[in-house]
Amino acid sequence: MLRAVGADQAVTVAGLADRLNVSPMTIRRDLETLAGQGKLTRVHGGAVPVGGAFHAAVKWASFNENAAHRMHEKDRIGAAAADLVHDGETILIDVGTTTLHLARHLRSRSLTVITTNLAAYEELLPIEGVQLILLGGIVNRHYRALAGFLAEEALQHVRADRLFLSASAVRGSDLSVLDDTAVDLRIKRSMIAAATQVVLLADAEKFTYTRPVRVCGADELDVVVTDAGAPEDVLSAFEAAGVRVIRA
Repeated sequence: MLRAVGADQAVTVAGLADRLNVSPMTIRRDLETLAGQGKLTRVHGGAVPVGGAFHAAVKWASFNENAAHRMHEKDRIGAAAADLVHDGETILIDVGTTTLHLARHLRSRSLTVITTNLAAYEELLPIEGVQLILLGGIVNRHYRALAGFLAEEALQHVRADRLFLSASAVRGSDLSVLDDTAVDLRIKRSMIAAATQVVLLADAEKFTYTRPVRVCGADELDVVVTDAGAPEDVLSAFEAAGVRVIRA
């Protein structure tokens, strides 16, 4: 696997699975192990060799490409999450593509949505029954999101019935929600503090990744919404910790 990464400069999970005749899940786990050992750099959908030159040469998946990735699983998660919402509520929607799928299932609802997710905002903008509060901040075009101190400050002045939280990874060993960088950490923490209920939306693939920044643990989650491919031992551990698990 390391030879393939070095020779090709960048490899995909699907390509390695086909080349080595194993399942994509096995490839993802092996890549995460090698990344943890510092032998390669994990990127969305695959891996690249360690080193800035290789890393800079890789084209990162666009927001639309990420939204289409595992689209059916994300859509089921979004639909199941929308069933938790009652008309008249105020909800917070985090950045990300799974939360975008949630927004698509809220188009017929009457509620208030507070968000830094520009894609979700655009999805709900034409809907008269949805009052939109955009938190402000610096525009991140790649992630279609708002970030920075303006969003953090605005979150000190709002309250929500529930937060729909996204994740870059979920670590099964200690039930931690993980993110790629510390840039959005303070916003996510402020969203958690502003919500009465915290609902994590994470498709099964997120349980195979690891990321460097810890957002929260099971003690700050009320509900996890995932799909049928998520590891049952981890989901059972969440349930044992008092978190409701919805398998979409």
